Amino acid sequence: MTIQQQTETPCPICGKCCGTCKCIPGMSPPQENPGFIGLLREDIETVFNKDPAARSLLEVLTCYPGLHAIWLHRLAHALWRGKLYLLARILSHITRLLTGIEIHPGAKIGRRFFIDHGMGVVIGETAEIGTDVLMYKGVVLGGVSMEKEKRHPTICNGCILGSNAIVLGPIEIGEGAKIGSGAVVVKPVPAYATVVGIPGRVVKIAGASCPRKPDLHHERIPDVVNETINKLEKRIAALESQLAEKEE
Repeated sequence: MTIQQQTETPCPICGKCCGTCKCIPGMSPPQENPGFIGLLREDIETVFNKDPAARSLLEVLTCYPGLHAIWLHRLAHALWRGKLYLLARILSHITRLLTGIEIHPGAKIGRRFFIDHGMGVVIGETAEIGTDVLMYKGVVLGGVSMEKEKRHPTICNGCILGSNAIVLGPIEIGEGAKIGSGAVVVKPVPAYATVVGIPGRVVKIAGASCPRKPDLHHERIPDVVNETINKLEKRIAALESQLAEKEE
């Protein structure tokens, strides 16, 4: 299988990605230590940046279960770190009932993480998620071990996980990688790679793109099966042509 190498333009203005987003109109540079209120504002801004359907502040505050789940997880994670394990699990359970999103309170989640739609998302206890990660409904970050150890994936900065993608085991999904909808990933993924299929296969490795303005054109993901069939058909046609010439 041929892996496509492609270079994407990180920023439409400067052509680089420095993480400050000074070039993009309406995008404020991230603060190193935003504080509690600043973190809430950053989460709300993330919704507007990553979902074009978001129209108003009131709509975001009332109609985005992914945002609610992240806020409640932060509280549950604080309880977990304070060794109030039962309270943390109860809050996590309530969050699942309210939002349809199950995040174990032990999971570590970075800033500007956004879950779009969110129903059916499951994030395990030892999962780690970096900054600027975008996740769609039905994603599972699951474990493959019964041992009390690191058994869930690590999702690095700027990754995109499509609807119903499943990532299993203590593997690392490299920075800026894209996991296609419905893919089942059981092996580590390099940075800026695109993975599709069951089991997941790397079909493209592209250049770095702006993590705060992700490329959402999933329709551009290569169709590996169709491309392979087309190559086989052309090869068969060529062989048949050669046989026909010899018979003549």
